[in-house]
Amino acid sequence: MRDVAHAVDIASEDGDVTVLVLGETGVGKSSLAREIHRRSGRSSGPFIELNCAGFEPHLLESELFGHERGAFTGAVDTKPGLVEAAAGGTLFLDEVAELSLAAQAKLLSFLDRKTFRRLGGAEQRRADVRVIAATNADLDDDVEQGRFRADLYYRLCVLPIRMPPLRERLDELPRLVAEFVADQGHAHAVVPTDVMSALAAYDWPGNLRELRHAVERALLLGRGSLERCFLPGEVRVAQRRLEASGDAGFDAGHDDSLAAAERRHVLAVLAREGENRAAAARVLGISRSTLRRKLSSWGL
Repeated sequence: MRDVAHAVDIASEDGDVTVLVLGETGVGKSSLAREIHRRSGRSSGPFIELNCAGFEPHLLESELFGHERGAFTGAVDTKPGLVEAAAGGTLFLDEVAELSLAAQAKLLSFLDRKTFRRLGGAEQRRADVRVIAATNADLDDDVEQGRFRADLYYRLCVLPIRMPPLRERLDELPRLVAEFVADQGHAHAVVPTDVMSALAAYDWPGNLRELRHAVERALLLGRGSLERCFLPGEVRVAQRRLEASGDAGFDAGHDDSLAAAERRHVLAVLAREGENRAAAARVLGISRSTLRRKLSSWGL
């Protein structure tokens, strides 16, 4: 996540660089794109989001670049596309791997020249737009199989940002759960230890989206109280399996991930320095504010 934060800083400083966000479904790719836009010099312009998987191939090209009247059956009026609508701002193309090869060629041309033609039109138009694309697909494999243009892949990959799945970021659970609880209007709700232990025992294949829905459901069933019995069944089963293996309680150190190793090391140094944060920060080679953020993210 430090690498992600560094890349977001770069993307925010340069409002023209094309960004490709990679990651599993539900890791927060759309939220990351919005954060880049919000922090960039284009923040006063529009943020237009298009899910490329939500349109038929022949309609997707029209949605992106617009069409002239009579361009195809049903085109009774001239319609500007989302590229024009996003002028001065950011165009976020989610599930970009779903673009047809024809639309990929047009997108590549636009990225190179910042010009385009509406479907059925002859006039070259210009739009000042920053493009952020995202996908959960393996684009390397798609390129190899001929489903995605290699030249477009390289053009999109000017600044790639790979979002790690939630199972590799379990030390962020306390902060994320607190945010989701607050979003539901229960900012002062207490998150019991057994609830956090259950959440930490699960792999979260649906990532942040699945976690958010699990928290919302539990709060709804518990009428504002977050209780273990209201968590999804698969989450409770995962905790029982963890307890049966002899490991219980919320502790990011129960696995061998890099995040868990970092947490164990930081806490060991802090204990060795007698809980003196300034001394521990010097030993770790980080600032006191960074150490404070880490401890806060671990709920300490």
